Amino acid sequence: MLTPDEPRPVLLMNTVWASRSRLHDDLTTVSGLRDFLGVPAGEDDLVAFRALRQALRDLAGVLTEDTRPIAQDRDLGRAVAEVNRAARSSPRWPQLAVRDGELLRHNESEGSPADAERASIAAEAVDLFTGEDRVLLRACHAPGCVLYFVKDHPRREWCSPSCGNRVRAARHYRRNRG
Repeated sequence: MLTPDEPRPVLLMNTVWASRSRLHDDLTTVSGLRDFLGVPAGEDDLVAFRALRQALRDLAGVLTEDTRPIAQDRDLGRAVAEVNRAARSSPRWPQLAVRDGELLRHNESEGSPADAERASIAAEAVDLFTGEDRVLLRACHAPGCVLYFVKDHPRREWCSPSCGNRVRAARHYRRNRG
């Protein structure tokens, strides 16, 4: 994962990424989904997570006014419906637990572990897209990049240092060639 400190909805969106030669997709197989989630998952879960990922990318594209080619074919109505469907796919509720004499909060849920993760990521996405941090969501405009990120520092302009380096190198090349 290129951007491990991002919120989970952004991490899911960024399972589609680009290298110099092509576009990559970390969710083409059930094992790729299991690696991403860290919980058991099946073929139906893969289909559901790919649909949620596309919905999140569509919503991020709308919110960030993303003009990159990868963000042009978006469907806002379908995206909202998919996030809502995912959010209610596994009800969650807070529970108390006691560990070493301390009260702790944890969440219980119905459904499979993958359904619980999908519902949780969708709920986090609702908070991200409607909360005060929504203005910090950005599309990375480095050449060839297709990732999104949350601008967590005033000087941050790219998803990763490597994208920033590519932009600076291209700018230096333009200034100094010929």
